[in-house]
Amino acid sequence: MDKKQYMALSEFRFRLARFLHLSQAAARAEGITPAQYLLLLHLHGFPGRAWATVGELAERLQASHQGTVALVQRCVRNGLVAKRRSGSDARCVEIRPTPRARTLVRRIAKCHAEALAQMDTVFRAASAAGESVGRRVPRKNVRTAD
Repeated sequence: MDKKQYMALSEFRFRLARFLHLSQAAARAEGITPAQYLLLLHLHGFPGRAWATVGELAERLQASHQGTVALVQRCVRNGLVAKRRSGSDARCVEIRPTPRARTLVRRIAKCHAEALAQMDTVFRAASAAGESVGRRVPRKNVRTAD
């Protein structure tokens, strides 16, 4: 890697850390924890439906099943999600965001979208740096010991 690639990756990590701090502050300003916001975001953005299971949320959060159960329970107590037994499969419990949660997610996500729009050039530079690492030039006349 050359200096330009390191600079691009450094800038990306700096901006990513700044974005994560902004995200945490935005969630706290709305009266929820960053973990609660992420759970609500994953519910709001779950592909194909308006609910998810604990297992699916654990995967999205990259968290343990037990930790996700505890987070869901806190969200239920705070009026952010509701649990409902599936009508088609009694073994399945659907986790659904409440109207209050949908409002919070919209407000926080709007703040995030504005911050991400400003990072477009940083994403492109970091992506280019990563792509060029994969195009290493093979060394010539390198002998190996027999």
